[in-house]
Amino acid sequence: MIHSQNIEEFQKKFDGLDAETILHEAFKLFENDQIAFASSLAAEDQVLTAMVVRLNPKAHIFTIDTGRLPQETYDVIQSTMSKYGFQYEVLFPDYKDVEEMVSIHGPNLFYENRDKRTLCCHERKVKPLKRKLATLKAWICGLRREQAVTRSEIQKIEWDEGNGLVKINPLADWKSDDVWNYIRKNGVPYNKLHDKGYSSIGCSPCTRPIQLGEDVRAGRWWWEDPEHKECGLHVKKTKKS
Repeated sequence: MIHSQNIEEFQKKFDGLDAETILHEAFKLFENDQIAFASSLAAEDQVLTAMVVRLNPKAHIFTIDTGRLPQETYDVIQSTMSKYGFQYEVLFPDYKDVEEMVSIHGPNLFYENRDKRTLCCHERKVKPLKRKLATLKAWICGLRREQAVTRSEIQKIEWDEGNGLVKINPLADWKSDDVWNYIRKNGVPYNKLHDKGYSSIGCSPCTRPIQLGEDVRAGRWWWEDPEHKECGLHVKKTKKS
């Protein structure tokens, strides 16, 4: 069994493996009720969805509906389920938490300062995710090192200290071209906002198209410094010195 003390052993094993082999190994290590793929519907996650449903048709795939997603994201949810013949488990924030937050801070609190933005992300994304992860022993993500400075050192398999389980990143070493070549070659459904200059897509108010030469996540929370551009889903717990 994988745990925090022996994770480096598995990191060495997984480091030289390709994405599909990593998924195959993950599904051997964990039962279907112990592992799940968390899809944000990003291009990377669409690639992984295509791989996952082919390698393990009974695999569990979930996504989070924050309540502020663009229509194009709902469209890709529907088209993906139709193409691959499965159903996402859709997680939602606790409506009481959201009601209280909006009543106190207003609907657009995230523009005011980083603390309020992270509060909104926490209520709408992080809490639903943590509820789900508490039922699992491992989760699969579409993170890539190339995506942002906050993700440059991710491993293909990690111990998620903050949530107490294994985290698997099969596409950690993929480049953007790898992602889009796979999508085009395999006819994978994708969010049509990508065709309008959106490279990273989250909630509608916090996402904009990027300009030529900008970082891939420059369109997310563009009013903040790059090193702070995480919603809290993938922030590593740091040890105190």
